[in-house]
Amino acid sequence: MGCLNNVGVVTLLVMMASGMMCIQLLPVAVASNNAAAEVPAVYVLGDSTVDVGNNNYLPGDFPRADHPYYGVDFPGGGRPTGRWSNGYNLADFVARSVGFRRSPPAYLSLTRDSSKSRRRHIREGHGGVSYASAGSGILDSTNPGKYIPLSQQLRYFGATRAEMVATLGASAATELLSSSLFLISIGTNDIGVFVAAQRQPSSSSPTNTSAAGEIAAAYLSSLVSNYSAAITELYGMGARRLAIVNVGMIGCAPWARLQSPTGECAAAANELAAGFNAALLRLLVESSSSLRGLGYSVGDLYGLMQQATMASPSPPGLGLRNVDSACCGGGRLGAQRGCWPNSTTLCVDRRRYLFWDSSGHPTQRAAQIIASAFYDGPAQFTAPVNFKHLVRAA
Repeated sequence: MGCLNNVGVVTLLVMMASGMMCIQLLPVAVASNNAAAEVPAVYVLGDSTVDVGNNNYLPGDFPRADHPYYGVDFPGGGRPTGRWSNGYNLADFVARSVGFRRSPPAYLSLTRDSSKSRRRHIREGHGGVSYASAGSGILDSTNPGKYIPLSQQLRYFGATRAEMVATLGASAATELLSSSLFLISIGTNDIGVFVAAQRQPSSSSPTNTSAAGEIAAAYLSSLVSNYSAAITELYGMGARRLAIVNVGMIGCAPWARLQSPTGECAAAANELAAGFNAALLRLLVESSSSLRGLGYSVGDLYGLMQQATMASPSPPGLGLRNVDSACCGGGRLGAQRGCWPNSTTLCVDRRRYLFWDSSGHPTQRAAQIIASAFYDGPAQFTAPVNFKHLVRAA
């Protein structure tokens, strides 16, 4: 089977267990015309997978992606922007897929932005805003006091909406928001924090498998309950099109593999992520039934990572040759040290790596592949529809 190429589009032929599929990738260097965007705006909520620099503006001393080698391949000069990537991240490629140049700006940057036209554009309901913050979680108790939890991100969006209503009126603001895309990628930090806590022995640690399972089930229930409340709140503020990314195979990130002498994936972390993803999908089915007019698409990051890591060192298709090590870091699997200007490991061919750093953030190329699969890729990686169908639904 062959793949048809459109002008200006790179097409990957990906071999699957069931055959072959085509994923078309929008070139990184091509600038999109905002006037031709398929939605008025994109609003981004989540964690480091979609953060474009909000953490740069937070007070205090904690990890930020504001130093080399982060951004080494960022289009237009190679500079750190706050993205946990060597270049663009998932939010950038999703925004590009609907016609924007890149992700909308970080919310906290707007108070320092000298461009009155940009702020006016946002108040008029165009372009969008990113509220995402690396390290954040669904729960306020995940990395408390350090980042911007989902609850605070929702309050920030509420402030944006209030400015829109004041500028346009309630009816016009509601219409624009109902046509906009809401990209949500969160949950990884919640699960990571829980898994790390369970590894620490304490007097309160469960002594049997059954008790440990009950604790994990209760924790997942709290995550889903809070996610449900967030969806309901977004809906109440006008959101109608949710593009949701589930939790990937966090047990296969370099830091997790480092716990194994042989570099194997951490099964317990992956099992918890899979359990959360299943519960999230059930939640969305229920929400779409009870919240009239709510549309959603779930991008299966877990399934896509599972496909990419089926074979090593050369997974079938995708063009990713290394799916277990950090491109930027140091030591075994590039995961014993962080990504810094003095990192001992900086891979030369960054288009061949799945992971950029030890935390498991995708490289620019991997983010491009993921976004393309979710937007208009094979049906197995999105449910119930892909992002493109969600955006174009009447």
